[in-house]
Amino acid sequence: MNDQVLKIDEIMRRLPQRYPFLMIDRVVACEPGESLTAYKNLTINEPFFQGHFPDLPLMPGVLIMEAMAQATGLLAYCSTESVRENTIFLFVGIDKARFKRQVEPGDQLTIKVTFVHKRRTVWVFKGEATVDGALAASAEIMCVEKHMDA
Repeated sequence: MNDQVLKIDEIMRRLPQRYPFLMIDRVVACEPGESLTAYKNLTINEPFFQGHFPDLPLMPGVLIMEAMAQATGLLAYCSTESVRENTIFLFVGIDKARFKRQVEPGDQLTIKVTFVHKRRTVWVFKGEATVDGALAASAEIMCVEKHMDA
C-alpha cells in the first residue's frame, strides 16, 4: 500500500468503527512501517457539533485524538504482513497530548501519524492533526494488536 489512496470502503474493511464514530474519510498516503496521512472532512451535520457547543461548534479534542488513534490502527494494519482478517488494533494509550487550535465545521482535518517503535505487542506512533497546515493537536498514541477469534 505504498502511497496508495484508501477510500471509505477500504477503510471500513480495516477499522471496526462505524458512523458516527468513524473519524477517517480517506487515506491519501501510506508508507508501511513509516507513516500515513488521512483526512476527516467536517460539516455542521456532525452529531457532536449539536452539543459541543451549540453557539460555537467545535470538534471535541478527544475526537481529534480518536481520529489520530484510528489512523494509527490503519498504519499498523498496512505495516503488518501477517495480519489476519479478524485482527483489530486497539487504542491503549496516549502521551504528550497538546491542542493548539480549534477545529470547526467546514474544516478538513489532516491527520499524519508516524511509526516510532514496537515493543512486544505495543505499537507507538507520533500523531499530528492540522487544518490548512496549522497544527491543531499532537500526541504520542499507542495501540495493540488484538485477534478477534470467534
